Amino acid sequence: MDFVTGEIFYVDKPLEWTSFDVVKRIRGTLLRRLKVKKFKVGHAGTLDPLASGVMIVVTGRATKLIDSLQAGVKEYVATIKLGATTPSYDLETEIDARYPTDHITEELILATLPRFKGRIEQIPPAFSAVKIGGERAYKMARRGEDVALKPKVLVIDEIEMTDWDPETSSLTLRIVCSKGTYIRALARDIGEALGSGGHLTALRRTRVGDATIDMCLTPEQCVELVKQVPLTFPDDYEGPKEV
Repeated sequence: MDFVTGEIFYVDKPLEWTSFDVVKRIRGTLLRRLKVKKFKVGHAGTLDPLASGVMIVVTGRATKLIDSLQAGVKEYVATIKLGATTPSYDLETEIDARYPTDHITEELILATLPRFKGRIEQIPPAFSAVKIGGERAYKMARRGEDVALKPKVLVIDEIEMTDWDPETSSLTLRIVCSKGTYIRALARDIGEALGSGGHLTALRRTRVGDATIDMCLTPEQCVELVKQVPLTFPDDYEGPKEV
């Protein structure tokens, strides 16, 4: 493999790992294998620590492809707990309000979901990496400051219910959407539309562009691949090749 010209890894990011944790693990192994102190490794499309699934990691000169790779359509499986909200719209923060759910039926859910298909406007979460005056919104939110974010236009290509458990008020959806969609914010908006509030309790990304979850390796499998695969180098590479 030619990591200098560039290779692309499809990684199944584990729960509670940051996207940077995955990049750091692969980069560290590459630095040792190539016997260099610096080497470009990047990722296309950040996943929150509370989410798992498809993450694209690129090396060397292929990092120039990051913008095009992360522009691909994404697919998620999301579980939403109805009847309760949190400031972050997921499990990062504690429940701040509870609402009744007795009125929610499968029929109501199926009638409501089409409102979120197609081009929609979405206000990003306050607990997000969106910048306000040069500062990340989540830093302001964690200090208890009011965060006012503008809505942005995005596209939901598909949204379907795959499971509804009325006893636990737990709703599972499959969502196909454009880059920049916050599934946490979608959980908030669906909860509001159902008159019950809601927050995200589980999220798994199953596709980014042409990369699907069944094509992914674990971080450790990626590390073993980097350690063992025969290496090739471009003609203009000036670093050590006896690796």
